[in-house]
Amino acid sequence: MSTKVQITETFRGEKVPFEPADPSSVTVYCCGPTVYSAPHIGNARAGVVADQMVRLLREVYGAEAVTYARNLTDIDDKIIKAANERGVGIEVITAEATKAYLADLDALGCTRPDLMPRATEHIAEMQAMVSRLLASGHAYEAEGHVLFATDRFEDYGGLSRLDRDAIIAGARVEVAPYKRDAADFVLWKPAKEGEPGWDAAPGWQTKGKGRPGWHLECSAMIEAQLGGPIDLHLGGLDLRFPHHENEIAQSCCASDMGGVPLARHWMHNGMLRMGEDKMSKSLGNIVTPGELLADWHGEVIRMALLSAQYRQPLEWSEELLASSKAQLDKFYRAAGDVEPGEVPEGVLAALKDDLNTPQAFAALHELREAAQGGSAEAKAALLAGGQLLGLLRETEEAWFKGGASDDDARIDALLSERAEARKAKDFARADAIRDQLNSEGIIFEDGPEGTTWRRG
Repeated sequence: MSTKVQITETFRGEKVPFEPADPSSVTVYCCGPTVYSAPHIGNARAGVVADQMVRLLREVYGAEAVTYARNLTDIDDKIIKAANERGVGIEVITAEATKAYLADLDALGCTRPDLMPRATEHIAEMQAMVSRLLASGHAYEAEGHVLFATDRFEDYGGLSRLDRDAIIAGARVEVAPYKRDAADFVLWKPAKEGEPGWDAAPGWQTKGKGRPGWHLECSAMIEAQLGGPIDLHLGGLDLRFPHHENEIAQSCCASDMGGVPLARHWMHNGMLRMGEDKMSKSLGNIVTPGELLADWHGEVIRMALLSAQYRQPLEWSEELLASSKAQLDKFYRAAGDVEPGEVPEGVLAALKDDLNTPQAFAALHELREAAQGGSAEAKAALLAGGQLLGLLRETEEAWFKGGASDDDARIDALLSERAEARKAKDFARADAIRDQLNSEGIIFEDGPEGTTWRRG
């Protein structure tokens, strides 16, 4: 089977082979969260898609060959606003939100990145990049700001395929009188009184405390952590413009990228929708992984997030979660408790084809049918394929018990009482316990070695 992975590359707008500069040292970066509040499930889709891509690349190139970085934006207007509203330092807000984000993605089966750079730890690198842009004439200073001059980068708009009018009309382009051009964007801004800030770099006309612009942060962290150009840059489709467009502009103008737009390959995942609208905190139509995890296992949520091909919009619903749970139940019953074998060719081929997770699940269902027929090889392959997708990580017994919970001991005690009642020929009590547990959705089977149970 070919080792070539095919992806729909955003910059070129077509499916192309993934070709890292050095297959023994593949570099991957995903834009992480701005840590001012708990993430919503739409934020988690980007994390799960990136994790799935990294799992695939490690399967193809080797676990040690891939370095994966995902940043944490821990200085931002939203963070400062949240801190002011609560009367605490920004470090309190960012620590709480970071803890929630990492815990949620852990529960969704995401392996933590090799590198998790924080913006506030890279201020010196950001200032150095700004100084290079000023020296080359790609940036200018105005009213305490340092701005990138977009007219000095002839390829500006190449990633998003927006012309100048569309760029200026963009909802997230800030209109300001100190800009030479409406499309120019902030690299460094003055800090208001009481806000966190850092002294301007030596040699700048701008003086006093300031802080970096959002776009600058990722460029500096990529350069510091991975060098450049990198092999793969991931993120949500909503980041393509202006964030990723601006990353490309400042990185290419600050460093020699050899004609590569910061990353050799760009991948963008589609948005989650709640009814007619895109899920977003600004619209208030969000649900968080933490809320979902109260009712659904993390593998159910992960499978739901991967149920559509990553580039497509995904309609989020309780029905989607229930369907994912039902499919996972079938996989667990078919696989049983075996050791995983080799990753099946059908699953791997589907993932190599532009991370086609629906086709990968179809391949798992084919294996499930063979496993139900008693094939030990199919059971082992089913488990291996599921685990490449970040699923089937529980034992069969733990899965159907719903994982460890305080309620397990109560159920075990009731089943012990039922066994004693049957021994004492107190069938009325034994039947009452049976009916009680059945009404709670508990399914149990009596066998020669005792009674086993699971949640239905």
